[in-house]
Amino acid sequence: MRCIKLTLAYDGTNYCGWQIQPNGPTVQAAVEAAIEQLTHARPTLTVAGRTDSGVHAAGQVAAFQTESTIPIEKFRRGLQTYLPDDIVVASAIEVHEQFHATFWTIKKRYRYVMFDGPVMLPFFNRYVHNIGRRLDVGAMSEAAASLLGTQDFRCFESHFPNKATSVRTIMAASLLRTARWPGWLPLPMEHTQVEVSECGPMATVGFDNDFVCFEIEADGFLYNMVRTIVGSLIKIGLGQWEPNRMAQIIASMARSEAGHTAPAHGLYMVSVDYRDEP
Repeated sequence: MRCIKLTLAYDGTNYCGWQIQPNGPTVQAAVEAAIEQLTHARPTLTVAGRTDSGVHAAGQVAAFQTESTIPIEKFRRGLQTYLPDDIVVASAIEVHEQFHATFWTIKKRYRYVMFDGPVMLPFFNRYVHNIGRRLDVGAMSEAAASLLGTQDFRCFESHFPNKATSVRTIMAASLLRTARWPGWLPLPMEHTQVEVSECGPMATVGFDNDFVCFEIEADGFLYNMVRTIVGSLIKIGLGQWEPNRMAQIIASMARSEAGHTAPAHGLYMVSVDYRDEP
């Protein structure tokens, strides 16, 4: 048996999330069907993280075992032949036969993109959360500092408990204000507010540093954790809460103290890091 590791990018708009379910199309079902068409055997996929309905991915990772003798250099293009246009295989490599896309993870990185300018172009409607009012990114950045470290984050989890433990370690959290849409741009992970002085080509359509990007990296995430953190940060960015409210929310361990769950379409699974051995 060979183990094939896939890195996938997808537009989650038309899918009921990653995991197969009876009420609509899913990314997992589409990928498994493509693998079956290519290899003539139905795979059992493991995945880095089960993204929710409407959530996008730039670096989702899935893996499967196969007896297929197709050369690895032909796997990516072969799979793409059977996939819809909104799911792309970025890479396909052969890895250790015991590799598991879920259990070998070291850390994951998510991104949430917001827009707080006066007018947002329609091209971003499916990919950016339009706030409608100017955000105080400095206050949001100050609040995000409270997220760092190993803590019990049950306050940001929907329908607690969903996991054996709600303790997670957040290694980095940052906010970036930019004139360029940062959907897939590489971004710094230092906990700082970054102001972009040169607007670049987007300035021609009237953007004035109107995109706000929240980036977070952790050893794992709870159900709706990132979107609830963002909902809380938005409250702070709009001046409805003080920055120290974030630390108070975490200390309370109560979901009722946190903000709303931000819409799915602003969220991206960016990347996953793995250890090298079982």
